Amino acid sequence: MTRLTADWLTRPQTRAVMQALTGDGAQALFVGGCVRNALLGAPVDDIDIATDAHPERVTRLAGKAGLRAVPTGIDHGTVTVIADGIPHEVTTFRRDVETDGRHAVVAFSDRVEEDAARRDFTMNALYATPDGALIDPVGGLPDLAARRVRFIGDAHARLAEDHLRALRFFRFHAWYGDAAEGMDAEALAAIAAHVDGLSILSRERVGAEMMKLLAAPDPAPAMAAMRQTGVLGAILPGTDDRALGPLVHLADEAGLPADPVLRLAALGADFTDALRLSRDQARRLQLLRIWAESPAQPGELGYRLGANDALAVIVLRAALMEVPPEGDAAQRLRRGAEQILPVTAADLMPRWQGAALGATLRRLEQDWIASGFTLTRDDLLARADAPEKG
Repeated sequence: MTRLTADWLTRPQTRAVMQALTGDGAQALFVGGCVRNALLGAPVDDIDIATDAHPERVTRLAGKAGLRAVPTGIDHGTVTVIADGIPHEVTTFRRDVETDGRHAVVAFSDRVEEDAARRDFTMNALYATPDGALIDPVGGLPDLAARRVRFIGDAHARLAEDHLRALRFFRFHAWYGDAAEGMDAEALAAIAAHVDGLSILSRERVGAEMMKLLAAPDPAPAMAAMRQTGVLGAILPGTDDRALGPLVHLADEAGLPADPVLRLAALGADFTDALRLSRDQARRLQLLRIWAESPAQPGELGYRLGANDALAVIVLRAALMEVPPEGDAAQRLRRGAEQILPVTAADLMPRWQGAALGATLRRLEQDWIASGFTLTRDDLLARADAPEKG
């Protein structure tokens, strides 16, 4: 029998939650990402638990054990049980009663088989007992071992239940699939047949999935498959993913971490509204695109943006223009990032005031940058007194 071995499995807080549930005779099983990632040896961030206990019983058992229960998704059977600050999402076994491609009406169940049947992919329907013994109701273990992302049962039926699963398929393949083996042909055919259903999804859900996909080690093959099935054009019209693969390669060579916003900037359009980006994400997306399309040299980029964002702009520009970065670009931008303009507004006052002060300071700054940061304070003050050329 396959058995999980993971630090979180024996963590006192997690054991306390499982003991609180099972001590009263309820069934409680680890499920989903924590089981999948433990089997893959990947990091586990969230602990999901499936149980035959209904939410009110989960809440009562948690309180009896001195644990805090928060009704985070009570209508769908989810209670977050917190032990010493560590959250555990506990959800009652469910079966779908009605689906419309966007939302599901569920009924509670007492059978793990029914709970597994309503999930999306076989690798996400793996369960484990409190001591780590694996339960595999839908045959997900061989798929996980082969890094094969496969819908549970009929792919058309799973997509009709929730059209977001089309995006999740590509996201999970980018994170867990075997790129050399390619994608499941049945799944791709079903996704292509259900493209029209994507139009009913909220932009928030689409945006969340896309940002998770773009955070994968290499999302380029998944994005190419999304284009070929019509998914990419349906959710992000005007997208051009040709620069994404080169960007991923160049960023990796430059030592940049996986950056969803940088990768989004390589897709060729402003997706702020289409993906409901946060204010910070939208601001950075615009910054990267503007500077990548500007003529600014590496030194100026480093000075204005800092070393990290300047390097991101350099690799983005190279990917978009299909040319390698200049060999000394990283050195030049790092030098620029270390520079401080040797004159300040105070040095130019009171002779210049208001708009004239700002214009003069900007002119001197540009002269200083153009000199390769070699002009001194005295040089710049002398230039301030000289008539502006042009």
